[in-house]
Amino acid sequence: MQIRTATRSDADAVWHLLQPVFRAGDTYAVDPEISKDSALSYWMDDPAACYVAVDAGQIIGTYYIKTNQQGGGAHVCNCGYVAGVQGQGVATAMCAASQTQARALGYSAMQFNFVLTSNADAIRLWHKLGFDTVGTLPNAFDHPALGMVDAQVMYKWLAD
Repeated sequence: MQIRTATRSDADAVWHLLQPVFRAGDTYAVDPEISKDSALSYWMDDPAACYVAVDAGQIIGTYYIKTNQQGGGAHVCNCGYVAGVQGQGVATAMCAASQTQARALGYSAMQFNFVLTSNADAIRLWHKLGFDTVGTLPNAFDHPALGMVDAQVMYKWLAD
């Protein structure tokens, strides 16, 4: 697997990954009816950087890095990840790469603002990769199947 910077020619493949995740409405606080153009702008254009994971010529994952806050908080980045395959280490590889790339972009810390407690696999992985849960937002997300669920704020200091 190779992780590289996404290009505009990757947009259709990135949308192919994002569409089912966004339409499901059970992990990202994104309108499930978001248009392709708006989703690609949100994922590829607005962040500081967007990357894809490629295996055998196929894009199997994507993530972005963006500044979490401005001014005095601009040293903290936020990331979003979508892996098209499960159980093959794609999310682990993307998160590890994103930390290296975040440092190269000048960030000192990474924060995940809204990790749903119903997404236990993600929480387990982020903890394994050194993130701490620093807060819980009660009933922060109206899950389409579970109703109101909590969201966690997770954080990792990246500076040496």
